[in-house]
Amino acid sequence: MRVTIILEDDVVERVRSAATRLRTPFRKVVNEALRAGLEKVEASATQRPYSTEPHEMGLKPGVDLDDIQGLLARIEGESFR
Repeated sequence: MRVTIILEDDVVERVRSAATRLRTPFRKVVNEALRAGLEKVEASATQRPYSTEPHEMGLKPGVDLDDIQGLLARIEGESFR
């Protein structure tokens, strides 16, 4: 399949250099590089572990977890009673 893409100058030079060094056609070097790059991108997208960093929450001054009525009053307002 033919596709037109625009490569930046530094990429073209690297591909030409690799093609010359490997005695391989330009398009073969481009295809192999794209395959390798896509494998890396796909692997990192599926293997990236989910993680979070814990934070010390603590209690605000004046909050007492043993005083349920007081906590409800703070959350719901005095009208909850």
